[in-house]
Amino acid sequence: MGTAFAVVLVFVGCCSNVVSLELLVREFPGCGNIVTFAQFVFIALEGFIFETKFGRKKPAIPVSNYVIMVTMFFTVSVINNYALNFNIAMPLHMIFRSGSLIANMILGIIILKKRYSASKYLSIVLVSTGIFICTIMSAKQVHDVSSDGSKEQGLYAFMYWLIGIAMLTFALLMSARMGIFQETLYQQYGKHSKEALFYNHCLPLPGFLLLATNIYNHCILFNESTPVLLPVVGLTMPTMWLYLLINVVTQYVCIRGVFILTTECPSLTVTLVVTLRKFVSLIFSILYFQNPFTAWHWVGTAVVFIGTLLYTEVWSSMQAALRGAGVKEKKAE
Repeated sequence: MGTAFAVVLVFVGCCSNVVSLELLVREFPGCGNIVTFAQFVFIALEGFIFETKFGRKKPAIPVSNYVIMVTMFFTVSVINNYALNFNIAMPLHMIFRSGSLIANMILGIIILKKRYSASKYLSIVLVSTGIFICTIMSAKQVHDVSSDGSKEQGLYAFMYWLIGIAMLTFALLMSARMGIFQETLYQQYGKHSKEALFYNHCLPLPGFLLLATNIYNHCILFNESTPVLLPVVGLTMPTMWLYLLINVVTQYVCIRGVFILTTECPSLTVTLVVTLRKFVSLIFSILYFQNPFTAWHWVGTAVVFIGTLLYTEVWSSMQAALRGAGVKEKKAE
């Protein structure tokens, strides 16, 4: 029951979160900071009440380690959201972040001196190829869109897009480094995922003072958005605030679902569920919002997710299960 409930939370929460984020970004492309701030405040408040018991519970992992993790986590969150300002389409943004397998493997080899099987390396080649295809096709679209103007304008738009790609690449590597750091902490102090979730969202809050002007300006813009009537309570509120509220709640539901999965299921199941969730979110984003997506984008997307599934060794597990079923049938005979 717990596993099924967690899967429902992941799919409903994460997919709804992607939809609400795109609704926000389509209206105000630079609203990533206020979205991130609202998410952090909500999750930190929930953790302060239910995890730390209003600050009475001491952390199992030293706070100094959380400060390092939080610095990386805050940087990744802000850069990923800010990259949307640089002509990065939401589907490309989602596909590019699927390259976390590549970053994790590279840093695992360099930092942890890990070695992987041939199937793992093949999966990385597939994921890299898929991301490369989608990146090149999106770059072509940026160039084509800007070709109506002068060559200088086209070059400027392309260079602007390259900055966004560089930001996503940096965030990808930083996120992988954070995962390795978190893995070493769990090996040393034990798994405390919910505690880490709280500190990852609480400690960065003062850092948002650096973004206070941007957040305040978007608060004003949100207030000026078209009001909408809430049917249950009979009150009206600006549309953008409603989208933000939905985004914050669904983000918490998504993270909570992943947390339950990590405690109920093996890592293979968690990775598979998250991968399928990304694919569903991607398809819905393309179809519902009518994002430009060519046949080559579809090829790239398919290659990315095939590589991801190969990395999780789904095929080997299925073959082992089938062999096990065959052995049972023979014994029964």
